[in-house]
Amino acid sequence: MTAPTISAAQEPTAPAWSTRLALELSANDQTAQVLAAGLTPEQLNWQPAPGSWSVGQCLEHLCITNEAYMPAISAALQGKPDSPVEEIAPGRLARWFIRSFVEPSPNTKRVPAPSKIKPSPRVDGAVLERFLSGNKSCRELIVRSRDKDINRIRFWNPLVPGIRFTAGTGLQIISSHERRHLLQAGRVRESANFPRP
Repeated sequence: MTAPTISAAQEPTAPAWSTRLALELSANDQTAQVLAAGLTPEQLNWQPAPGSWSVGQCLEHLCITNEAYMPAISAALQGKPDSPVEEIAPGRLARWFIRSFVEPSPNTKRVPAPSKIKPSPRVDGAVLERFLSGNKSCRELIVRSRDKDINRIRFWNPLVPGIRFTAGTGLQIISSHERRHLLQAGRVRESANFPRP
């Protein structure tokens, strides 16, 4: 496991939100490495119950979701004037969405994932590298975003038709959503019947 490096998003002059999210993504990287590095294909794809996701499927779901969100956020930032903000300030709808469907919490609603972000029935070991690479790209997006007013720039949610979120909300969703499903993957690893070497 590699130690997180100080990125441009973590410079002392960077807005607080960019430093916080970059650190959260680095922590998510470490968690994913602990959960998935060295797993056999059988372990990576083991499901605690029919219809439940494996460790590999949790990671692939995050990869697919992030690969949908990041281009939409990046496109929304293009050509926008610099006007940095210190913190992310989600609106009422965004706060409700994050609290109800994204954050890892006992109160988070369990709803089926939209079909476009459902993981494959079987996942290969490259999913961990794909996840880590995606988070590296997200940290780069954070660096490009930190001089923008991420509380005013909006993008169309690529997974929920008709809803627009701010760029800041989208970046927060990525980090919080990762924590939720990494906790889920951790519960799979801790299952009594998880295949051990």
